[in-house]
Amino acid sequence: MELPELPKHVLALVEERPSLDRPGFLGLRRVIMRVAYADGTRSEPFEYDTIARGRLDAVVVAAHYRDAGGRRQVLLRSCLRPPLALRSREASPVAERDTLGSLWELPAGLVEDDERSPEGLRRCAARELHEEVGIEIAPEALLPLGPSGFPAPGVIGERHFFFHVEIDPARIRVPTEDGSALERQARIAAVPLDEALALTRSGVLEDEKTELALRRLAEIV
Repeated sequence: MELPELPKHVLALVEERPSLDRPGFLGLRRVIMRVAYADGTRSEPFEYDTIARGRLDAVVVAAHYRDAGGRRQVLLRSCLRPPLALRSREASPVAERDTLGSLWELPAGLVEDDERSPEGLRRCAARELHEEVGIEIAPEALLPLGPSGFPAPGVIGERHFFFHVEIDPARIRVPTEDGSALERQARIAAVPLDEALALTRSGVLEDEKTELALRRLAEIV
């Protein structure tokens, strides 16, 4: 079915208030905005906070293969996520796991300035596979895995670009990593695709971009 046409409302920037914090990996962007509605009326000015980042967008890559028994395997990597480790257990509406701060994810990474093109996105995906799971792939071997999307549109304008590639598991080597403390001593796991999807349904795999990519992959392989 076709969705109704989106309302022709327009968000207008009224004022940008510079942050007093020194520049970092993330920055707070505090703005005053107003909505110009489709019926010609306008809202009152309102304050809104967003997250700014120099390298804004990211790639997500599903590397997969068929094992000797014919089952489709997909590569996952353990990841450390400081925002989760800092999450308040007392304020959480659910009991958090002891492993809060660690997730299993598909390889993913930020798009560099010189990778902001369709060809550059493939180079980025190939680079992330080499760094995070130790497999060298020609950029042109990366295939799109559905359209890009916004993971947290209420907070940051980041767009995720999804790719997949069938690999030869015999070519997997020790990941080069990116030199950061967060990537050091990560674990790589080859998981049957159907079992990985079951782990998303049970809540063991909690990373939403990973679940989305796995579901898309299951539709085409």
